[in-house]
Amino acid sequence: MKDTICAISTAKGGAIGIIRTSGPKAISITDSIFVGKHRLTEVKPYTMHFGEIRDTNGTLIDEVLVSVYRAPHSYTGEDSTEISCHGSAYILQRIIELLLQHGCTMAQPGEYTQRAYLNGKMDLSQAEAVADLIASRNASTHKIAMQQMKGGYSTKLNELREQLLEITSLLELELDFSEEDVEFADRQKLVKLAENIHQEINRLTNSFHLGNAIKNGVPVAIIGAPNVGKSTLLNALLRDDRAIVSDIQGTTRDIIEDTITLHDITFRFIDTAGIRHTTDTIEQMGIERSIKAAEKAQIIILITEPGIPYPDILVREDQTVLKIVNKTEQFQALHNIGLKELEEQLVAAVPHDDNDLLVTNLRHYDARRPPPVS
Repeated sequence: MKDTICAISTAKGGAIGIIRTSGPKAISITDSIFVGKHRLTEVKPYTMHFGEIRDTNGTLIDEVLVSVYRAPHSYTGEDSTEISCHGSAYILQRIIELLLQHGCTMAQPGEYTQRAYLNGKMDLSQAEAVADLIASRNASTHKIAMQQMKGGYSTKLNELREQLLEITSLLELELDFSEEDVEFADRQKLVKLAENIHQEINRLTNSFHLGNAIKNGVPVAIIGAPNVGKSTLLNALLRDDRAIVSDIQGTTRDIIEDTITLHDITFRFIDTAGIRHTTDTIEQMGIERSIKAAEKAQIIILITEPGIPYPDILVREDQTVLKIVNKTEQFQALHNIGLKELEEQLVAAVPHDDNDLLVTNLRHYDARRPPPVS
């Protein structure tokens, strides 16, 4: 028989705290420390009950509300309870201690979702999306995680699987009756169906770079020669003096990174060392890191000033390059002139239809590779 587990399900410091139990004895164990109008073992499922939690000496710990859920209609698919109490760390700890004394064990990290997966309440991709939903920082990451947790990724894969099964079944029929001169499927229809499947798989695979960027913050590398305003631009975008600004060339020798959210999209800005020819060993290391940052970025902001050429860097087809001439009437990072237009260009460089399914999980992306031949 599985253990009955318990854990605090809310963050520290709130006015209300919730303790969740799950397992075959969840309701009876909770009932053993609960004093209310009704026995929890006898109440209807999906109901909430007011009462008290008292310790073994009868001392009142707190007044609580207990929600009761019965298998299989709960998050984990098991009998479960949720104890809502005041958010005091002492109260929460005392209730946990009482539950442990009466037969519960402490839940391991992620065990509730693990049990939900093992009990068929969600598939693996949905279980993985739970962590993404909890970690979501803005509307974009929330929508992606919610879409996957609701089964969007699984539904799409099941649709593709059904289409592939249709193709293979028709081909097998054709092979079985190849000598009978019987045609079971329109050749053009089969080709069209195969092409559609191939295109959709490619779309999902190619969406990983965008999906992963949105999930972790779209990486934006600020690249330019020394003293053209890279650090000033970073500070202006962040509304903070994050990077040192100086007239001395080579001030920025390491990567400086920070994030902002624009129109519900998180951008991860990377200020880099100015790219120039130098004999300074440490500055050379900073320049090498700048080039690597540009290689990994989704968006590259190339910044210069009148009379100074843009640095020569390699750009991938899937990268967006935004070119800026600083210290002009149209753009001055120091005085925030042209900054709003740049922010609009950044948002526009991250195309995303809310109805499009994006792959954000590295495990899903790696699954595009065929299994190794043993």
